[in-house]
Amino acid sequence: MTDPAVERDAAEEASAFSHPPVAPDATAAYGPHPDQVVDFYAPRDGGERAPLVVVLHGGAWRAPYDREHITPLADFLARQGFAVANVEYRRGSSVPRQGGAGPVAGRWPETFDDVAAAMDALPGLAAAALPGADVRRTVVTGHSAGGQLALWAAARHVLPADSPWRLAEPPPLRGVVALAPIADFRLSEELAVCGGACAQLLGGEARFEERLRYADPAALLPTGIATTVVHGREDIVVPCRVAESYVAAAAKAGETVGLTVLDGVGHFPLIDPAADACAVVSEEIAQLAW
Repeated sequence: MTDPAVERDAAEEASAFSHPPVAPDATAAYGPHPDQVVDFYAPRDGGERAPLVVVLHGGAWRAPYDREHITPLADFLARQGFAVANVEYRRGSSVPRQGGAGPVAGRWPETFDDVAAAMDALPGLAAAALPGADVRRTVVTGHSAGGQLALWAAARHVLPADSPWRLAEPPPLRGVVALAPIADFRLSEELAVCGGACAQLLGGEARFEERLRYADPAALLPTGIATTVVHGREDIVVPCRVAESYVAAAAKAGETVGLTVLDGVGHFPLIDPAADACAVVSEEIAQLAW
């Protein structure tokens, strides 16, 4: 018998991936590697001094999933009047890992090297590529694995002192809107989210505990930066329990994180311009940006 939840998830994924890729208005490199690039989308309303939305795509930090699949969301946000930066970063190998269970998730430390470098370079790159972008009103958003990276990018000032990615001051962000983020690594591993992708991202089970404090959003609290999590209640890819656990960890650390749970919504409508959930995402971003 077919599981209705699996059927719904497949239909939602098919809808989200049915949109043709949208070409950017400009592309800039933040490093020499082919994946160290940012695509820029100008606000479609022609407005000046538009807030800048930084988009970090998901895909379990695995190579087959690049920034192309989230370009419809980038275009959707540009049509809402935002300037948009769609960041690419190095991901895991395309070669299936031993045992044939799919490609490895993430590259340590390259995935984090790239997100840190991109965020540091973005004010200058955006000023050149999108003169109308107001980098003083920057909001970072990301979906799934990209949601983890968005939360991490806003928490670099609370990384351990020996981290090469640590910032001396909080990053100049208006806030973070994390979409179905992999925001609690321990719980995600317990739930086998994306086939054990968190452990793979950190270099394998042998390095998991050692590296957790450098990467896990639930361990990097409080940040002092306005944060909202948007999650579908019916999500079977990254269960809503993961978001709830992150929000609880924030509260324990003395920080309030907003949580918007959408009934009847799974993992993919959050990045699907044809879904009502996408309008909710845009509104959450606007509340922080404006």
